[in-house]
Amino acid sequence: MDLNSDLAEGFGRWELGDDEALLSIVTSANVACGFHAGDSSVIRRAVERSAERGVAVGAQVSYRDLAGFGRRFIDVPPAELTDDVIYQIGALAGFARVAGTGVSYVKPHGALYNAIVQHAEQAAAVVEAVRAYDPSLAVLGLPGSQWLEQADRAGLAIFREAFADRAYTPQGTLVSRRDPGAVLHDPDEIAERCLRLAAGEPIRAVDGSEIRVEADSICVHGDSPGAVAIAAAVRDRLTARGVRLEPFAPGAR
Repeated sequence: MDLNSDLAEGFGRWELGDDEALLSIVTSANVACGFHAGDSSVIRRAVERSAERGVAVGAQVSYRDLAGFGRRFIDVPPAELTDDVIYQIGALAGFARVAGTGVSYVKPHGALYNAIVQHAEQAAAVVEAVRAYDPSLAVLGLPGSQWLEQADRAGLAIFREAFADRAYTPQGTLVSRRDPGAVLHDPDEIAERCLRLAAGEPIRAVDGSEIRVEADSICVHGDSPGAVAIAAAVRDRLTARGVRLEPFAPGAR
């Protein structure tokens, strides 16, 4: 099983998350590419630290929405979205090359991630960006999403993601952050749920029903309160039960 987290989400004097601590825990780093967060120095530092620790580097691409942290849907034309995603992957790849590593995968962020669960046109635009830039890149996303289905049809390597600290609907999608109970906070509860995910067992949805979420990687959000403690609890619970932690896409492209 892979553990991933969002990194490089500070900007200038504004800091968010503890990248250094998280990089001692996770096996894959979803690095912001400047459109929702991250300036050039923050991004470069996150990539360099990832390379030093053997953590896989992924491009966390987003709508162009610094003010909204990429959490607002934007009805951007598909061709423009493709260009924006290529731009972001290329920027991150430059820093990865300087650090002696490479970009291994692409994971959309925030509103874009949620939109392309069902938005076929935008999903196709992001798939086209990855295919055009480097079809050997892996992609990470929600099981059953348009994003992964179209990426699979395009011949890209797809990997399924589950969320350690987010509530699920009965349909297996994420509960909106605007709704009560959307984000979980108890490290022990989260760690136990991740153990069930890793074992392929059902987890409880927000309405109390049980759902099964297939996952190759588990995300712990770096901007959640207590993110480091949660990530450490998940790692410790999984490894204590014999789950081997390793990147789902280890090869630098």
